[in-house]
Amino acid sequence: MNLKSLLLAAATLGTAFSASAEPSAQVHYRTADIQGVSVFYREAGPADAPAVLLLHGFGASSYMFRDLIPVLAQRYRVIAPDLPGFGQTTVKPGIAFDYTFDNVASVIDAFTVEKGLDRYAIYVFDYGAPVGWRLAVANPQKITAIVSQNGNAYEEGLSAGWADMRKAWADPTAENREALRRFNTPDMIKWQYTEGVRDTSLIAPESYQLASAAIERIGVEPQMDLLLDYGSNVRQYPQLHAFFRQYQPPTLAIWGKNDPFFIPAGAEAYKRDNPKAEVRFLDTGHFAIETHGDEIATRMLEFLDRNVK
Repeated sequence: MNLKSLLLAAATLGTAFSASAEPSAQVHYRTADIQGVSVFYREAGPADAPAVLLLHGFGASSYMFRDLIPVLAQRYRVIAPDLPGFGQTTVKPGIAFDYTFDNVASVIDAFTVEKGLDRYAIYVFDYGAPVGWRLAVANPQKITAIVSQNGNAYEEGLSAGWADMRKAWADPTAENREALRRFNTPDMIKWQYTEGVRDTSLIAPESYQLASAAIERIGVEPQMDLLLDYGSNVRQYPQLHAFFRQYQPPTLAIWGKNDPFFIPAGAEAYKRDNPKAEVRFLDTGHFAIETHGDEIATRMLEFLDRNVK
């Protein structure tokens, strides 16, 4: 092969490589002062692109989206806050903050206004679901699409593992509240990451270690308050189902089918009020994104590209 042929082959290879390997989007780490709360958040992607709001759950923070954000940010404006009581978000000194889902949702709703999110898709997981549901019911015109990754919306999605919580909701005595403390121990947090996972070597240990460290730093009582208040989410399900029926938002329920807390029936139930809802099951546990992040990202991009403009 002569020099000209070699140069042509190299140029062709370089073009093919650059077309297949898009540069990774830079992620920014910022805070916003909202209602006396310093909300930490991750942000990436073009400012004028359709927006996607990522809402994490219990035993986690926006760190759970560390790999998903750069993928989505190639085509979307992606924002992932730490909810009050989690991660790097902090309540300012002298501010009395009651840890209820209404109050957490109020902060996140005001945060979306601060960030200029007039229209946005939501990815909800675990506690992020009842927060996202409140945003959707209050601002239905803003929600462009919903991705629920083990984010429950129906009572039949609650497993028998909620028995102690149900008891505390019905009778919130000091004794029943104390019975919930074990859910916040490092061993229990780790169990929620590994239960139902076929290959636990796929779970990065810092994921549950960081969650446990945040509980130790912020304090366990906010977590106890939220566990005790979770019953308010179940009572609000009828409002959410009415929203689904009226607005029929594009919905993808992508579910770790071995989740010990939110069982597959909860994913299938989405189709009852929104027949167009898409349901996909993954052979993994509660934190499906930790083991099946690539598949979730691929399906999510395909779903958003079809439904969000």
